[in-house]
Amino acid sequence: MVERQSLAIPAVGVSLGADVTVPRPAHGVVVFAHGSGSSRHSPRNRHVAAELHTAGLATVLMDLLTPEEEEVDALTAALRFDIGLLAERVVAVTDWLPRYKPLASLGVGLFGASTGAAAALVAAAERPATVQAVVSRGGRPDLAGDFLRLVHQPTLLIVGEYDTVVIDLNRKAMEQIPGPTAFAIVAGATHLFEEPGTLDQAAHLARDWFARHLRTVHWREVHPTA
Repeated sequence: MVERQSLAIPAVGVSLGADVTVPRPAHGVVVFAHGSGSSRHSPRNRHVAAELHTAGLATVLMDLLTPEEEEVDALTAALRFDIGLLAERVVAVTDWLPRYKPLASLGVGLFGASTGAAAALVAAAERPATVQAVVSRGGRPDLAGDFLRLVHQPTLLIVGEYDTVVIDLNRKAMEQIPGPTAFAIVAGATHLFEEPGTLDQAAHLARDWFARHLRTVHWREVHPTA
């Protein structure tokens, strides 16, 4: 049994569109932060999400920008690199999870692609008691800057074999993350994992990482004074 719902999630003065999928039983929930110029409708992220569902992991695919902001970004490409703004919204959605009953007791993971990976890592640094694990696919973790030194959660960095510049950026970022890290290079893949079978490999790696590190929690474990 799988429950699916489209919602508007409040996030610091705006509402963000999100598609929430909850398999039964669920053992964790993964919030997706999409990459540059993308949205919650990203076919690559939806492909990964479908793989996570097979392991009993719920997913939240969200828009990081409002429709009005997307129009501005389409012309300027400025907001997609505003990591502070994007991270603020990932944090807001992370804080919303305990208030949504189907997800309230699930351990939280963050999955980021491209610039969304930096936003996910900043959010992990800012919510160490909530976020249990992070996965980056073709990400720019370097854009998280000094926040990398505050990421203690298990973090998996997945990069395509032919995405050479991003491989180097990920290796350098990995050195700054104090938590447990792993680095996976998918053979034959370029930045968008468009080559046959490469996105499946990335999805399997993400599935196994989250299945290993996410655990059910009680809401008061995260918010003990509530």
